[in-house]
Parts: sequence; C-alpha cells; structure tokens
Amino acid sequence: MDAVDDSAHYEVTTAEETPSILSIVIDTNPRAWAALNSVLPLSAAIANLLVYVNARMAFTGADQVAVIAAHVNRAVWLHPTPPRHQQVSGSAVAAAAAATASGEAQMSDAPPSPDVSQSSANRDTQLAQIESAVITSIRKLMDETVEEDLVRTTTQLSGALTLALCHINKASQALSGPSGNLTQDVQSSTAALQSLKGRILVLSVSDSEPSQYIPTMNAVFAAAHAQVAIDTLALSGDSTFLQQACFNTNGTFLAPSTPQGLLTYLMFGLAADTEAQSSVITPTNDTIDFRAACFCHGKVVDTGFVCSICLSIFCDVPDDSECLTCSTKLALGNYGSKPAVVPRRKVKKRKRIANGTMAQEETGSATATPLR
Repeated sequence: MDAVDDSAHYEVTTAEETPSILSIVIDTNPRAWAALNSVLPLSAAIANLLVYVNARMAFTGADQVAVIAAHVNRAVWLHPTPPRHQQVSGSAVAAAAAATASGEAQMSDAPPSPDVSQSSANRDTQLAQIESAVITSIRKLMDETVEEDLVRTTTQLSGALTLALCHINKASQALSGPSGNLTQDVQSSTAALQSLKGRILVLSVSDSEPSQYIPTMNAVFAAAHAQVAIDTLALSGDSTFLQQACFNTNGTFLAPSTPQGLLTYLMFGLAADTEAQSSVITPTNDTIDFRAACFCHGKVVDTGFVCSICLSIFCDVPDDSECLTCSTKLALGNYGSKPAVVPRRKVKKRKRIANGTMAQEETGSATATPLR
C-alpha cells in the first residue's frame, strides 16, 4: 500500500532521555556569611538558589537534584535527607519478623517525606519536597552550630565534593542495573556514568584552605576522570583551588564583583547542562591561579621542590633530603650553583675589496688552500 500512493512515509521513534544530575554544594561558613549579611543574607541566597533549582527541574522530569552543605566541621546532606534513626519497640520487631517471613519487603531505610504545606498545593510535588527539605535541613544545621564552630575558618569542601561524586556514581549504578557479573557491572556502570549528565555546582563564600589541598585535588581528579564538570560561583574569598577544579573539569568559574545579582548569574551563566554546554558561549576566567599547597606545612607556594617519584610538593628542602610522603632519597644535584657560561663562537669577517667583491679573511696560513 505504501507504493500505491505517492506520499512519503516516516517512522517516528522516541528515545528515553538520559537523566541529568545536578549536585549543589553550598558553603555554609557562618563567619563568611556574617560578612555578607548586609549585602546578601544567607536566607536570600537560599531563596535564589531554590528558584534556580525549580528552573532546572522544570526542563525535564528526568532531572535530579542533590544539595549538600559544606560546613565548618562536616559535610551535611540537605536534599535528599538521610533516614531518621528511630527506636523500634518489641511489637514492631515482631511485626517486621512476620513480614519478612511472609516475603514482604521492608521499607525502614527509606528517607522520610518532608512536610509539604497546603500553600504549595498548586506547585509540583517534587519541587515542593526539595524546597521543604532544604529549608528544614539548613535551619537544623544552623541550630546545631555551637560557639566553638564559629572560631573555625575552614570549610569542608573536599568532603562535600566527595559526597556529590558518590551520589552521581550511585545514580549511574542504579541506571545501569546489576547483572550479577562483577566485571560486566563495572563496565556497564562506567558506560552509564559517561552517558549520565552529571554536574557539580559550588557556591563559595570563603577562602581556599591550604590544608585541604590534597583531598580537594583528589576529588577534582576523580571528577575529571568521571567526566563530571565542576562549576563555581565565588561570591567572596580567594577560591584558588576551585579555579583549578573548573579548569581541570571543563567547568565554568564565575567571580562576580557584587553578590546582589546571584540569581542572574545562576540563570544566565550556569543554567546550561553538560550537553548544552558545548553549544553555548560560557563565561571564561582570564587569569587562573595554578599555585599549589606544600605537603609539609600546608601553605600555598609559588616555587617549591617536587619529588620525582610521588610528585609531592615541599616549600623547602626536606630534612636529610628525604621525601616525607614516599621516603625516597632525593638528590638535589647542583641546585643553587651558577650556570655555566658558554663562550660565543667567533664569526669570521670578510673584507670588502675596491671593486665591490667580498674576500674571505686571511687565516694566517703560509700555504694556500688546495682546490681539491
């Protein structure tokens, strides 16, 4: 019948969209946010961030969002919330045993659903749950912050990046599905991780801590190996290590002069996902600080000594010329000596004769140079 009429026939096929995971790391250093309180309070920053999350989730129903807080002493999940550990009574244990014997699945490890207010009835249920979970978790985190934590100026950024990478890896394993064969599971998980569009967005407000250089760079190299881009929006502080993280993972680094336009930078500079990132012109950072922190004192150095075996960096020559990481004897050679000066080669000059021809300078030899 297709050949009877002269019209063209096309088959319309639909393919399932690969889910996209956005892991947001919020720097919740109380001292840094107290300095920005007059310009951008933490509550206003969280509200702008939730608007950005709603916009990302509205693109497609396959997108997932995870929010992690990098606090002064730990990294905390804001969404999804961890399961609550409750005390189980004897009757509950007996009921669970009876359910297990009957073959029913237990859901005791499932995270509790957040309390969604009646005012959010017109909104999407998933967006309302994310908003409620983030606000409740951030309030609980600030209430648990004691006075001793305010003295610390460090931020557990490396732990937050590790949690984000673990969450993306777990989502890729769930996407591929177990097959029973370990080698096949690893190959399928790697293929799913490469097809999975995972990104990490860091909202930074504090300086980079030199003591966390090693764990932060380990997380950055793991993200680069897994093809997970790291984007950074530095509202304040010196984000030296985050600049290197964005450069190594092909991410975007933004350091606005004024933090009032937080939502504008999020929507126009960081709204594109990994697939659309290659088709748009993203903001670039002209100057990147590639300085590293030494392994001996944990301070950022411009010039240092590098071990040729384990590539450890030291700000000064180690004691007994021994590497503090791999215990390898290091030979400095002629370090500090003046370089050898090589004399310039003397060039023979030619004499000009009256008729304009050039004659080679005489070498002082008694006999003439033979022709053959």
